Amino acid sequence: MNIFDKIAHHYDSPKQLALANIITTEIQKKLGNVTEATLLDYGCGTGLIGLEIAAGFKEILFVDPSEEMIRIVDQKIEQTKWTNATTLVGSFSKENTFELTADMIVVSLVLLHVPDTIGLLTSLYQTLNHGGRILVVDFDKNEKNSHDKVHNGFVQAELRKQFEEVGFRSVSSETFYHGANLFMNQDASMFIVSAEK
Repeated sequence: MNIFDKIAHHYDSPKQLALANIITTEIQKKLGNVTEATLLDYGCGTGLIGLEIAAGFKEILFVDPSEEMIRIVDQKIEQTKWTNATTLVGSFSKENTFELTADMIVVSLVLLHVPDTIGLLTSLYQTLNHGGRILVVDFDKNEKNSHDKVHNGFVQAELRKQFEEVGFRSVSSETFYHGANLFMNQDASMFIVSAEK
C-alpha cells in the first residue's frame, strides 16, 4: 500500500492546513491573470493548495499517485461544486505525461519524494504549453535531515540549473518562509521556483 494512501484520511491536520495556507499565499502572489488558463496541480495530495486557487482558472486538473488522496479531492470537488475541476490517479515520469497539457503547473512539496528530479521536470516541461509557467515549492537543503526515501531539501542554485538543463527559461527562485519543526521535525525554510517554457 502506498504510504500516502495510508495517511490520506488524516492528512488535513491543523499543521498541514497551516503549511498549505502559507504556500497558497505565496503561489497566489505569482499567478497573474489566469482566467483563460488551465492548471495542473501535480502531487496534489488532498487538494489543499489547488482547491484554494481553482476559482481563477478555466480548468484545473488534480493529479496524484495516491488513489486515497484523489478520492478525498473528488469528495471536496463534489462538496464545493467546482465545475472546472477533474482528477487523475498517476505519476509523471520521463516515459509518461498522460498526453496532458496545461498553461500552468503547480508542484508543492513533491520533488523531495521523487528520486529522479530531472525525469519529473522533463515530463512536466513536455506537459506545459508553450509560454506556460511552472511554480515549484520545496524545502531548502538541510544536512541534519536524513531519510532513505526523501531528499533532505534542495540547493536552489543546483535546482535552477536542472530546470535550465530541461529547457525551462526565466528560471528564478527565492526563500519565502522559515518555520520551526517544519521538515522532519527540524526547523526549515521553503523556497519557490518560477520558470517558463
